[in-house]
Amino acid sequence: MVTNSHSLFQPNRTEFQNFSEFTEAIHGKILGFQFSVIKNSVISVDLSISVVNSENYGCQTIPWLDRRAFPHSAFTLQQKPCMISPMFRATAAADLVPLPMPLHLALGVFDGVHRGHQSVIASSLASTARCGGTCVVVTFEPHPIRVLSPERAPRQLLASLDHKCRLLERMGVRGVLALPFDAALASMSAEAFFAMLREAGTIASIAVGEDWRFGRERQGDVSFLRRHGESYGIQIHALPPLMHEGERISSTRIRQSIRDGALANAAAMLGRAYSIEGEVIHGQQRGRTLGFPTANLALHDEQLPPDGVWVVDVHGESQRWHGIANLGVRPTIGDGKRSLEVHLFDMDEDLYGKIVEVEFLHHLRPEKKFIDLDALRAQITEDAEKARMWLNEKANKLI
Repeated sequence: MVTNSHSLFQPNRTEFQNFSEFTEAIHGKILGFQFSVIKNSVISVDLSISVVNSENYGCQTIPWLDRRAFPHSAFTLQQKPCMISPMFRATAAADLVPLPMPLHLALGVFDGVHRGHQSVIASSLASTARCGGTCVVVTFEPHPIRVLSPERAPRQLLASLDHKCRLLERMGVRGVLALPFDAALASMSAEAFFAMLREAGTIASIAVGEDWRFGRERQGDVSFLRRHGESYGIQIHALPPLMHEGERISSTRIRQSIRDGALANAAAMLGRAYSIEGEVIHGQQRGRTLGFPTANLALHDEQLPPDGVWVVDVHGESQRWHGIANLGVRPTIGDGKRSLEVHLFDMDEDLYGKIVEVEFLHHLRPEKKFIDLDALRAQITEDAEKARMWLNEKANKLI
């Protein structure tokens, strides 16, 4: 199964005045479709676009990008169906075949995409920059431990699959193979797993953590990959773990830091502020009546920090806002269910139904029950003022 995300041009047809306007539109972009160039109702050339040169991500330049293939005056691009997209997502290795070859694979669970994971993925991105092709992260859904040993599985993860994909996309990854992890995959031998990966097409390199294991009874390791990779001309890159305060960075350590409220420690291991994603849903509208409208997030199984009032940054599709968030049961006006609601500063936009990312920056205070709504309103006003002061102080330190 392949999932397309979005197209960079308008649906079906896009007008360009000349070739220069076209090249400016696609500079540094990853394109995901095929199109025909049309002039005076005549198709002059059929072109398959996969990747256009990107200075940031080192993707290969397409040889067909030649002015001679285009009219000298205005022309139209007619879009045709194609499976490639800016974030190409698949659940079977064979679905990767349409991607520009060769492939550079980064293998792992990558829960949270922390600094250790980033070093493995960066190795594949570097290989892509040197050799061309496409960097693809190969991961698993659900987390393998939830199938292999559910009693030991963490109740909450650091990132859902969708959130993980967005974090990977920011790194420059343009392909994700999320293999459905079930009993059949768990029982697959290391040889069968390696053969299944080769169904993706030409593989130039594979990057893993140096102690990564795979296959039935964990029989596959770096030595196995090197032996089998040599037969197919596949380079194997084994990355050592990264350390923080004398201990190995791991998703388990990060989850514990978040539970403990040690978000600075978690951020040091993640390489970013900890965040969760969720859809904005309709709430009870109590915040609006108090003069502090809030965006209520649908919570899933991502790890949450301790309850209380937090200074947050919120990322929308193309915007970012500061604000305060209340995480907890809202003892003054709530129904006893744990929820996350965010008041965004200087913003009055309808976010219902949209996915937002909430970064937890600073814990202001624990939850508290107030005697009435006036007391609650006064406290929220004070919280907002303290949050703005904290954000200003943070900004001044960066100057």
